[in-house]
Amino acid sequence: MSYVFVNDSSQTNVPLLQACIDGDFNYSKRLLESGFDPNIRDSRGRTGLHLAAARGNVDICQLLHKFGADLLATDYQGNTALHLCGHVDTIQFLVSNGLKIDICNHQGATPLVLAKRRGVNKDVIRLLESLEEQEVKGFNRGTHLKLETMQTAESESAMESHSLLNPNLQQGEGVLSSFRTTWQEFVEDLGFWRVLLLIFVIALLSLGIAYYVSGVLPFVENQPELVH
Repeated sequence: MSYVFVNDSSQTNVPLLQACIDGDFNYSKRLLESGFDPNIRDSRGRTGLHLAAARGNVDICQLLHKFGADLLATDYQGNTALHLCGHVDTIQFLVSNGLKIDICNHQGATPLVLAKRRGVNKDVIRLLESLEEQEVKGFNRGTHLKLETMQTAESESAMESHSLLNPNLQQGEGVLSSFRTTWQEFVEDLGFWRVLLLIFVIALLSLGIAYYVSGVLPFVENQPELVH
């Protein structure tokens, strides 16, 4: 199916659209500078960007974009400029500026599908296939990251709810964490072996105090009773 007709009489009444079809860069620029709407449409809903892209006039596409042309504009069949395009440099320009390679028109056809129907050259087909593959990989990667983010958010929300429902547990964890930090700092300042020796001395003192108070050595059975 052909989308652009050079002798389409509906174009002759719109100078900017005719200049886009003819590939007349200088005239297109003069018209835009004089105030022509870069998004003006023909009877089929096509803008100058559609017509320039269909002809492979990438310079005019860039010019229209500079003057505010809507790259996402669709004609009455739901086609973007990319659907009508069959030239490598123009495709690269449109995609690099935000047009989605896998967007479908009202009949459910992507730019790749229409390019194959029109029988464009193999370089264009390979480029469109490559771009579609990249788009699919990017979508899968983005979906995976989104799921991970959702799972993390749910986990954090559950932990926050648990803490709110158990304030005593949260306070206990805070005390334990503070004690652990203080103990680590104490060991680092005093030294491991000094701490170990201090614990040993405290244990001996405890045993001595226990013997003094009770008259019985701890951990020793069958001790004679003291005679007072």
